[in-house]
Amino acid sequence: MDALLDFFQEFVNLGAAVLLPVVIAILGKFFRMKWGKAIKAGLMVGIGFQGLVLAVNLLIESVQPVMDYYSALGKGYDVLEIGFAALGAAAWTVPFAVFVIPTLIIVNLLLVKFKVTKVLNVDIWNFMHFLVPGALAYALFGNVILGFVVAIVCGVVTLFFAQWVAPKWGEFFGLEGTTCTTFSFVAYVYPFSVGLNKIIDHIPGLNHLDANIDRLGEKLGIFGDPAIIGLLVGAFLSLLTKQDLGSLLTISMGVAAAMVLIPRMVSIMMEGLTPLGNAANDYMHEKVGDDAELYIGMDIALGLGDPACITCTAIMIPVTVLLSFLVPGMRFFPLGILGEVCYLSPMCVVASKGNVVRTLICMSIIMFFTLFFANMFAPEATQMLSVTGVSFSGTVTASHFGWNPGNLIVCLFHKLLG
Repeated sequence: MDALLDFFQEFVNLGAAVLLPVVIAILGKFFRMKWGKAIKAGLMVGIGFQGLVLAVNLLIESVQPVMDYYSALGKGYDVLEIGFAALGAAAWTVPFAVFVIPTLIIVNLLLVKFKVTKVLNVDIWNFMHFLVPGALAYALFGNVILGFVVAIVCGVVTLFFAQWVAPKWGEFFGLEGTTCTTFSFVAYVYPFSVGLNKIIDHIPGLNHLDANIDRLGEKLGIFGDPAIIGLLVGAFLSLLTKQDLGSLLTISMGVAAAMVLIPRMVSIMMEGLTPLGNAANDYMHEKVGDDAELYIGMDIALGLGDPACITCTAIMIPVTVLLSFLVPGMRFFPLGILGEVCYLSPMCVVASKGNVVRTLICMSIIMFFTLFFANMFAPEATQMLSVTGVSFSGTVTASHFGWNPGNLIVCLFHKLLG
């Protein structure tokens, strides 16, 4: 058993850029693609994702001086906020983790076969979004079976939310045939944002405010170009945080480059996903009828290339710092969360149909609650990490305890039971 667990951990630790080509190639062959085309599809998805990771890291590294400026404010807190990578690595060490991947894959295939869902989730890297609530339930209630069941339920629930968002996701980002299966964002951020937009629809003045990046671009000419928007946003952040001229130019160029490179990398991924999607749909039509349709579930990062996403991400960095001071009894400074703000933007943008003002309102409200719950559930987060193979001293928390719906439900249920 330990050997099998070690194998899965090592395989997952290779990262999505290695996992995806293998999974896509196997799926391609399953859907009757020729080996050459299946391998090529896997390679293009893997290459595109690797480029996407590099472009997103470029964005984060470019605004690092801005985050460093604010991190100086983070002294005197007694809770450490860790990033999602460390949390995910910890979740993979719980006893039932080795069974989650094969179980979810089998359940997903059965649900597709019997037309219960149209989503095939290939985003194995983000199974950590299911494992973290499972590990949390295991830690809080001391029950391995409960932890396993919670992880599986989260994985299955994701499929239905992913199917709900699929048409709007594909249409808005130009990613037809795909959907997002990143649990926290598709099952929490998106429905939350949809609800907020319905409220905004009834607020006079605000409900008619049109701040769509594409429409603004038509009116602003060259200043509506993604590269120019990135340059201006980078300069704004630099001036706001009192950067010197050299840093201002570096930050501005980095953000501008990310605005151009991220969508290009996504298009490379689509070169691999499109033939896989076509083969999958042909296979489904043959097996279950002409009305069959299949969406390939992918990472939230595919939506990061939209100009509104990157623009709102940059603006939300100082806003997140401000919000952290508004949370009552705040015990941590959002160091890791500042680097994760970008992943909050795509679902807010989709729900707001690209309206930047509405997106920023949604992101601000959701971020406040993220900080609030991550602060409230720091004891539960610390207890969860205590049963894993990753050790931390003192009290810790993470973004997943603020925006992962599985964690929120498990923590609230635990508190209700006293």
